[in-house]
Amino acid sequence: MTTATLLLAFICMLLGALVGTLSGLLGIGGGLVVVPALSFLLPLFGLSADIVMPMALATSLATIVLTSSASAWRHFRMGNVDMRAVRALVPGMMLGGVLGASLADKLPPDWLPRIFGVIVLTMAMQMLLSRPQVTLRPLPSPWRISLAGTLIGTLSSLAGIGGGSFTVPYLHWRGVTMHKAIGSSALGGAVLGLAGMVSFVWLGWRQTEPLPALSVGYLYLPALLGVVSTSVLMTRVGATLAIKLPTRQIKRIFAGFLVIVGASMLLK
Repeated sequence: MTTATLLLAFICMLLGALVGTLSGLLGIGGGLVVVPALSFLLPLFGLSADIVMPMALATSLATIVLTSSASAWRHFRMGNVDMRAVRALVPGMMLGGVLGASLADKLPPDWLPRIFGVIVLTMAMQMLLSRPQVTLRPLPSPWRISLAGTLIGTLSSLAGIGGGSFTVPYLHWRGVTMHKAIGSSALGGAVLGLAGMVSFVWLGWRQTEPLPALSVGYLYLPALLGVVSTSVLMTRVGATLAIKLPTRQIKRIFAGFLVIVGASMLLK
C-alpha cells in the first residue's frame, strides 16, 4: 500500500469506531455515516468523480455485512430479535438489494447523493412526527411484510445503507417494540448488505472505466478493512447503550442523526 492508501485506511478506522457504536445503538449498518464520509474522502485520494458514489455505496454495503452481523448477534443474545418479522422481511430485502444496486448503476452519478438525502430526510420526518406506540398490534401477513422488505431493500441498496432507517420505524409502526425493532433491523440489514454488495461487485467488474488498485468491482478494500477493523468491536458498546436508554430518547437520537446526514448530502 502507498502512504496515501494507509492514511485513508487509518481515517476509516476512526470512522469505523463511530459506525460500530451507532450500529449497536440504532440498529443501522452504518451506511448513513460511511456513504457521505467516503463520498467526501475518496476524491481527496485521487478516485474519479464518476465512480466515487458507486464505490462508496458498494464499500458501505460490505461494511454493513460484518457490522450488522455483529450487532445482530449481540441483540439476539439479549432477546431483542423478532424472528417472525425477520423471516418475512429477508426474502424481499434480498430481492430489493439486487434491484437497488442495478438501478444505482444506471443513474447519473450526481443523482445518487440527492436521492440518498431525500430518502434519509423522509425517514427522519417519519420518526419525529410519529405518535408514541401505546399498544402492540399483531404483525400483518408474511407476504405484506415481504413486500415492504422489497421496497426497503431497493431504497436501502440505492442509498448504500443497511435498511435500519426504514426497517426500525416500519417494525415499530407495526407494533414491534423499539428494542426488538432495532435488533431485527440489524439482522435484516446484514442479509440486505450481502445482496447489495455482491450486486455492486458484479456491476463493477462490467465497468469499462478503469477502477483503482485494491478494488474488487466497485468494492474498495482499503476503506472496507479500515472501517470493519474497529466497527465490529464497537457494536458491543452501542448494543449496551440501546438497552440502557429509554425508547423516546433513542428515537430522538435516531431522528436527529438522520436530519444531519440527509441535509449534508442534499447540500453537496
